[in-house]
Amino acid sequence: MTKEKKKNDAPRIENRKARHDYFIDEEVEAGLILTGTEVKSLRAGKASLGDAHAGEKDGEMWLFNSYIAEYDGGNRFNHAPRRARKLLLKKREINRLSGLVKIKGCTLVPLRLYFTRKGYAKVMLGVARGKKQYDKRESEKQRDWNREKERLLKQ
Repeated sequence: MTKEKKKNDAPRIENRKARHDYFIDEEVEAGLILTGTEVKSLRAGKASLGDAHAGEKDGEMWLFNSYIAEYDGGNRFNHAPRRARKLLLKKREINRLSGLVKIKGCTLVPLRLYFTRKGYAKVMLGVARGKKQYDKRESEKQRDWNREKERLLKQ
């Protein structure tokens, strides 16, 4: 017997580089408008958020430079892999986030892309401040020390 795949077993696409390069102050969940071939490609796990960022354009929030590979079974109506994708946020959230970006100099970085139990595509955005090189080294030292501390406490 084969085990049936659940609806929620779709892979989560993570942006692991974001936590290394940025201080994440806050996380915001947003919906994502996708075409049919993009959804099928995402469910196959063929996407990347490595160079992606979010921003405001014409009073709406958009996800720029995220890569979703073309669907193999798609025809001539397949999507463009790096097109801008509209984010679904309330007007109050859009105004608040765009204010943070303009005033504080923060960046909106996508942290992960996933499907909810109902099958909706969501993206978790992080309000981020950039790290300097010495901050990255300090974070690495702290992570190594925590790992060493856990190892010593086990013994």
